[in-house]
Amino acid sequence: MKTKNVALIAMMTAIIIVLGFVPPIPLGFIPVPLVLQNMGIMLAGAILGSKRGFLSVIIFLLLVAVGLPLMTGGRGGVAVFVGATAGYIYAYPFAAVLIGYGLKKFSHSNFWLELLIVWVVGVIFIDVLGAVGLTAIAHMPFMKALISNLVFIPGDTIKALVVVLIYRRLKKMNIVEA
Repeated sequence: MKTKNVALIAMMTAIIIVLGFVPPIPLGFIPVPLVLQNMGIMLAGAILGSKRGFLSVIIFLLLVAVGLPLMTGGRGGVAVFVGATAGYIYAYPFAAVLIGYGLKKFSHSNFWLELLIVWVVGVIFIDVLGAVGLTAIAHMPFMKALISNLVFIPGDTIKALVVVLIYRRLKKMNIVEA
């Protein structure tokens, strides 16, 4: 792997970590808070593409698994991967892959298509897998978990929009492979 790729992967991992420093907003009716860190996952896939985006997310998750408190709210360790938020966390690397692949394959400088790709994968895909995790781990009925996730849609839509705007700007500057 080239030095440039290693640097880009490390930088994106750092961005995901820094977004985790923004305090979570607890909701009370669902054991999952509002976070900014998932925007870093969307950025990883959009900016780095499938392979490098996946690697940056995996490195981040490995750092969390060994106990570093890098998840939003200062959480870390194996417990994160078996808690109420596990479904969302397991979706992260796959979301980066799918966003990277979708933007490369189907995006041809069409803003709305790019937004749709990032939104469907970065918001809907992650939230549905999060609902599956809530059902499996927190024993919440699936429909209740799915409906509870609706609260995330407005904020996550804004995050997806910001990701696409950043992606398009970097693509215009030839920093991102189009």
